[in-house]
Amino acid sequence: GAWPLTTDIMIASVDNPSNAVEWALAEMMNKPELMRKAMEELDAVVGRDRLVQEPDLRSLNYLKACIREAFRLHPYHPLNPPRVAMADTTVAGYSVPRGSQVVLSRVALGRNPRVWADPLEFRPERHLAGDDAAVALSEPELRFVSFSTGRRGCPGIALGTLFTVMLFARLLQGFTWSLPPGVDGVELREAEASLVLAEPLRLQAKPRLPAHLYGPEYDCSSRNL
Repeated sequence: GAWPLTTDIMIASVDNPSNAVEWALAEMMNKPELMRKAMEELDAVVGRDRLVQEPDLRSLNYLKACIREAFRLHPYHPLNPPRVAMADTTVAGYSVPRGSQVVLSRVALGRNPRVWADPLEFRPERHLAGDDAAVALSEPELRFVSFSTGRRGCPGIALGTLFTVMLFARLLQGFTWSLPPGVDGVELREAEASLVLAEPLRLQAKPRLPAHLYGPEYDCSSRNL
């Protein structure tokens, strides 16, 4: 029925966005100039007198480029779900016989040095078009894979990308982020059994918006979170 399907989409939409946001924050803490650019864009597009809303996202191209770069460099799953070739075909010069199990490596695609210059470097600018064209989080050319594609692609791609960008935008707009005392940087190391951060990201957050925007139940005008 519709309810179980909707539930599956909602649950499946959580891990990928949260992983991308955590990695983006981690990468940007080691490159403060990237964090500054994203926050300057938020201040210019949205300001500090209201919270960022969904219609604002179309104008937040640098912020979306940061998330797109996190999707590319730090996929949540190393492999795409397997597919079966329904007929003999040729892909990029390779013969794929009917019945073949086809598995795509998300890591290899996103970090392919023949496609991406300095593939291990977190560089959001690589996703920005010179003509200020809108940055999309989908990748129809399959230079990286985040939500799969085609008829068997993730049905929650619109919801998942919206979750991701809105979460990231609210975190950057609402708080000034800093490393805990005595910490010089974030160790960008993947866990042994997965592609998430080996250690949970621990940062200090200081509110940067008027107190009433955080809700009446919170008094965060004079303390770190």
